[in-house]
Amino acid sequence: MKGKIVSLQQKLVVKLNMHDAKSRSKAMRIAVGLPGVISATIEGADKNQIAVVGDGVDFVDLTKLLRKRMGSTELVSVTPMDEKKKEEEKKPEATIAWPYQYYPIVPQQHFVYETPYSFM
Repeated sequence: MKGKIVSLQQKLVVKLNMHDAKSRSKAMRIAVGLPGVISATIEGADKNQIAVVGDGVDFVDLTKLLRKRMGSTELVSVTPMDEKKKEEEKKPEATIAWPYQYYPIVPQQHFVYETPYSFM
């Protein structure tokens, strides 16, 4: 029997036994390989939890795959992502109006030197 597939974004937190960087990398590859996964991060004080954010991710398949390839796996939480927070975060920032560069125009002055007593 398959797990419940929901079409909204949800965050899954799975606790694993990950002792080194190689096992963390392997668990990340497994988690990201599932369809619908948007992002996966390693969390926890001991870096032994994976938080997977996705749209319609089957959490039963995720835990089965991780348990099969990594050992003991515990599903800590499944929470829906709050869409209201994302809407509030996407507020447009105020645009900065930079002043135009104004270069003052200096009048050109031409001096003509004429001698008052020229005999030409």
